[in-house]
Amino acid sequence: MTWIFTKYLITALVVILVSEAAKYSDRIGGLIAALPMVTVLTLIWLYVEQQPELKIANHAWYTFWYVIPTLPALLVFPLLLSRLGFWLALAGYVVATGLCFALFAVVMRRFGVQLL
Repeated sequence: MTWIFTKYLITALVVILVSEAAKYSDRIGGLIAALPMVTVLTLIWLYVEQQPELKIANHAWYTFWYVIPTLPALLVFPLLLSRLGFWLALAGYVVATGLCFALFAVVMRRFGVQLL
């Protein structure tokens, strides 16, 4: 139980760091958010919990492919924010991410990369 609490605490601190940095500077907050900290923490947790190397490697592999379709959707949010407000812009971002991911998965399947 202590281990799970420690994982939650460290992971939460990363999120707080990003949000606090974003209050200080948009650029610094964005830079920190763009760093693959969640992935690094996840790889560490998998390793410490003695998961097989194949599982750890697969996590890194799929994370790479899943990040790519989220990037275009990030451009949708700022465009919608001033027009629709925060919640609708966030919903638009989620929908755009889903659409980008579905399209990307179809394209990547043709190259032998199974994402779904």
